[in-house]
Amino acid sequence: MLSIRDLAGGYGGRPIIQGMNIDVAAGETVAILGANTAGKTTLIKAICGLLPRVQGDIVFKGEALGRLPAHRRVARGIACVPEGRHVFPDMTVHDNLMMGGFHRRREDLAVSLEECYALFPRLRERRAQLAGTLSGGEQQMVALGRALMARPSLLLLDEPSHGLAPMMVDEVHRAISRVNALGIAVLLIEQNVASALKVVTRAYVLESGRIAMRGTASELQSNDEIRRTYLGI
Repeated sequence: MLSIRDLAGGYGGRPIIQGMNIDVAAGETVAILGANTAGKTTLIKAICGLLPRVQGDIVFKGEALGRLPAHRRVARGIACVPEGRHVFPDMTVHDNLMMGGFHRRREDLAVSLEECYALFPRLRERRAQLAGTLSGGEQQMVALGRALMARPSLLLLDEPSHGLAPMMVDEVHRAISRVNALGIAVLLIEQNVASALKVVTRAYVLESGRIAMRGTASELQSNDEIRRTYLGI
């Protein structure tokens, strides 16, 4: 579904990511792991069309994205949940969700909204509540639901567990598994390596803007370097 070849990019004259080669198959869940400054968010921005300077190829469902603007990529089936959630705090949960379907016909959104509430029943209970008054975990559910309202075939998640209590991290990752069970491919950006490896099939490890390691979740969990550097064991 997603094929990235020799991707490089950054800001101004400063390269952040270099020589990236990444694949995500339809319906697959893949993680991009690494410490801060490894280039994970820069990679997400490049896929979304938000990175000002990009070299290399990004092909999605057989189409080279090239200079296709971000909103056109959403219409093609790529949705993103940014780091920090970025809900609209002074809008209700319902209105936040509806914003995710801005490019779709309004008459089609009612079905998607019900599907979203079925996936996240807590959001139905809080649909009239201002999103800014929700807990961090509930806001993450709103951000996930808002992305799903775009009807994506590929969902990009940037640090969805950041700033959440351990119990909420587990709940968010269970939600990711439920989303993937719907047939939606997921590219998960995470620092929480131990938790991420429980919900993905494969992972890439970034260091200083380059892919340092790749493998299945089980292979990386048993890798001594991963265990020492990221899992602390």
